[in-house]
Amino acid sequence: MDAPYRDLKLDQVRELIGDGYEIVDVREDSEWEQGHIAEARHVVLASILARSDLHRFRERTIFCCEVGERSAVAAEMAVAQGVQDVVNFRGGMKAWREAGLPVEKPGP
Repeated sequence: MDAPYRDLKLDQVRELIGDGYEIVDVREDSEWEQGHIAEARHVVLASILARSDLHRFRERTIFCCEVGERSAVAAEMAVAQGVQDVVNFRGGMKAWREAGLPVEKPGP
């Protein structure tokens, strides 16, 4: 059975950034602090799972984690909430860093 969301790799995700898609990084706080995509919003996966009714995502959302496994879980949760256009970033931050793309770190 096909996933209820799109499972896209780096080049495809980069094309969507800035095209009305929200990026939601679901990694743990310590991972987020090591560097993230500048446009991303941070929502830890455990928080989504524990209080899914409290999180609202845009109709066009890309979920990101380290390699794409946790973000797939988040993508499924968003689809269950009725989000229409959901993308799982397969390869995640590992692929982003390996491509030499810039990461942002939280300030002091």
